[in-house]
Amino acid sequence: MIRRMLPRRLGHGEEATLVEHLGELRTRLLVALGSVAVAFVVAFAFNERLIGWLSKPLPDEYKLVTLGVTEPFFTSIKVSMYAAFALALPVVLYQLWAFLAPAVEEGMQRVVSGFVLIATGLFALGVAFGYFVVLPRALAFLIDFNGDLFNAQVRASYYFSFVSLVLVGMGLAFEMPIFVLALVRLRVLTADRLRRNRRMGVFLVVLFAVLLPTVDPVSLAFETLPLLLLFEVSIWLAVLMERRWEAAAVDDWATET
Repeated sequence: MIRRMLPRRLGHGEEATLVEHLGELRTRLLVALGSVAVAFVVAFAFNERLIGWLSKPLPDEYKLVTLGVTEPFFTSIKVSMYAAFALALPVVLYQLWAFLAPAVEEGMQRVVSGFVLIATGLFALGVAFGYFVVLPRALAFLIDFNGDLFNAQVRASYYFSFVSLVLVGMGLAFEMPIFVLALVRLRVLTADRLRRNRRMGVFLVVLFAVLLPTVDPVSLAFETLPLLLLFEVSIWLAVLMERRWEAAAVDDWATET
């Protein structure tokens, strides 16, 4: 029953009218929004655990404060929404990919599907790194900075926005190998060009780390070092994968002839 309600994924090159495409798009949007709504209900049911989990990186001597009658409720809503988008992200991305997939050749579809699976793992790894490594050190440095001059109090709504941005930023930063390999696979970049422009790549990596919410030197160092390592790994992966793709292309050409 549920499967019948879901839109059918078109095959590569399969023709469809504009009305059919718009109907498929509307259905996939409804599925994506529905997944977010269901995830929000689940997240809100466990909002106390979520708040407790996100509060753990905060130094023990500090307690979150709220200002106003409605702030505790809306802060819980905000945390539940962040969690809902994170939980529903695989479904949303799949609906987007399923809508665009018919325009991509079958062989390339398998490559993209593999990239999506690896990207999901890298995003989770980046979030874990941000939570266990970056956040505790960043919060300890920022809150205690000039502690003798300020009576530091941590407002709950600002805290959870800051933590969410850091975690999402680190998750996206860890997607760098996938992003680089995708550009190489699409022939936008080459492994040789990456190696020749390594200094520019290092500059862009450091710039990205500076743009993340944590601006203190301690957390900046913890963010920059793994990103630089990922950039180097991306270059070597690009070299290996480029050779493999070229060899596969030669084999296919030999088979056809």
